[in-house]
Amino acid sequence: MKIAVFPGSFDPFTLAHQDLVERALPLFDKIYIAIGVNSAKQGLLTVGDKLTTIQAVFKDKPTIEVVSFEGLTINFCNTVGATFLIRGLRNTADFEFENSIAQNNLILAPHIETYFLMSRSGLAHISSTIVRDVWKNKGSIVNMVPAVINDFLRNKDSL
Repeated sequence: MKIAVFPGSFDPFTLAHQDLVERALPLFDKIYIAIGVNSAKQGLLTVGDKLTTIQAVFKDKPTIEVVSFEGLTINFCNTVGATFLIRGLRNTADFEFENSIAQNNLILAPHIETYFLMSRSGLAHISSTIVRDVWKNKGSIVNMVPAVINDFLRNKDSL
């Protein structure tokens, strides 16, 4: 079975993230969307909120499982039997950063291969950081996040 892990903080999960997962689906038998937990960071969404909303995005996709984890990504991969990592690239700066991580992961776990997917045209400008900034400044994120995420944030903000 070809099992992949798509790790990230996903704060929040964006249309670019969703596109990468959907494009990776034909390549793998199972994909774990793995939310990395860093208790020292206070994000826009709690880990529980991320789990709930991303699960809702993929509720009709049985080969996708949304989970959280702590520690090294490669250790999580070993726990679930994944031999592939999925990473998205928006630009050359992403490539430099992700390539360094991939090279170090290969030293630590040579049996885990990283697959890079280029962001689709029209989505490469979207990052969770930009989404958070637009949201915090009362701008519309409707064209940056899945509808489930947008609705969740709107409802959360109105409480």
